[in-house]
Amino acid sequence: MVAVLTLSFIKPHNPTVTESTLAGQDFRTPVLRRSFRKPYPVAVRGEGVYVWDADGNRYLDFSGSAAVNFIGHGVREVSDAMVEQARQLEFVHTSQFTTPVAEEFAQELLDFAGEHFRGGAVYFTCGGSESVETALKLARQYQVEIGQSERHQILSRNQSYHGSTLGALSVSGNRKRREIYLPMVREFAHIGIPYCYRCAFDCTDDCHNCGQQYAAELDSAIKASNGAAAGFIFEPMSGATLGAVTPPPGYLQGIAEICRRHGVLLIADEVMTGMGRTGRNFAVEHWEVAADILVAAKGLSSGYAPLGAVIASKKVVDAIANGSGAFLHGFTYNAHPVSVAAGRAVLRRVQSLNLVHAADSNTEGTAGFALKNALESLRDLDSVGDVRGLGMLWAVEFVSNKKTKAPFPPEKNFAGLVGQACLRRGLLVYPMQGCVDGTTGDHLLIAPPAVIADEQIGWAVQQLRAAVEESA
Repeated sequence: MVAVLTLSFIKPHNPTVTESTLAGQDFRTPVLRRSFRKPYPVAVRGEGVYVWDADGNRYLDFSGSAAVNFIGHGVREVSDAMVEQARQLEFVHTSQFTTPVAEEFAQELLDFAGEHFRGGAVYFTCGGSESVETALKLARQYQVEIGQSERHQILSRNQSYHGSTLGALSVSGNRKRREIYLPMVREFAHIGIPYCYRCAFDCTDDCHNCGQQYAAELDSAIKASNGAAAGFIFEPMSGATLGAVTPPPGYLQGIAEICRRHGVLLIADEVMTGMGRTGRNFAVEHWEVAADILVAAKGLSSGYAPLGAVIASKKVVDAIANGSGAFLHGFTYNAHPVSVAAGRAVLRRVQSLNLVHAADSNTEGTAGFALKNALESLRDLDSVGDVRGLGMLWAVEFVSNKKTKAPFPPEKNFAGLVGQACLRRGLLVYPMQGCVDGTTGDHLLIAPPAVIADEQIGWAVQQLRAAVEESA
């Protein structure tokens, strides 16, 4: 049972400001923001699971911003590590130097990734999209190095999201984020993605058999490429687009075997799910699958600095090291010393506080277990169709009819209404639309820092329940 504690704000939130009252207004500033149609609170401070704005309002960060913050806000040890590195050496270009902090953190990250990555290597970037771009190019060069130069296609899944750069968009399946850029994108095959709440195979066995049917789509797509498939990129658990959908039994093992059999590299996009978020170091460990390439970001630095990483197995590294000897790729700020110092300090914090264990939702007494139980209590609400997830990554999907699973009309923006109602209560969540078909379907992503306390979880879910009831 999660205890409920009444937590007050420093200053009451304005209950009258809604999206409807702001319609048509232009909130333009010198910053090119994500939207000109709404005002944004000005964040000035963070501590633990809380963020404060310039008006003194306090918000409980129930989404980790965007599944980014895992260790909590305002951790002094991380900022101290960044300051110390900046004082010693703020920047060198990787075409000229390496640095002790990059070499040491890379080895620590390989160890964190597990035995399969022994003898591998890490390429540091500034975030998730850059990491995906790097992984796609790495997969292509690997095939060229082993004499498979005809392999250039990267297969992926519908309703996935891998980043906002053009290469990352080409392998993404998020309709809203792709539509206007499609004329600029070179596309390869997208296959179906398992989504058990709305299974395409009308399962009557709780999706115990459909995993192999979904996996068979990958086998067909690889064969249809006529030997041109270089890699397959996937999210072990879906991120924002579908909302914390976990794969059915046998699915990930099936796609791993198919890729191995066809000589296609398996690329696990763990930007959102890695670094402990799901109660394992990386989410693929839940299903005992070993990828050829792991992509990490978000929790890698917990938001303290722009940082991403591509973790390549020994097989991939050996192909290049023993072949041309050079990876034909680079960013000015890759392996930036200050960012890497932040990531190293974050990993040490994760390990010293045993936060991967704290995130484990299958172990009683953990924050993950408390979060799972609290969110499951929302199933009795008429507007809640599904609650799903693992660890500290969960989603609540909304429906207009629980029996038929009919979504709300997209123009209603039900998830957005719930998000605004949460914001007025001092709770930060991550609302999304399009989980059903890219346009319809509303859900919230929940991904708080692993340092959240039971009473804070109880209060947050209490506010979320009230926000759903108000919006309905």
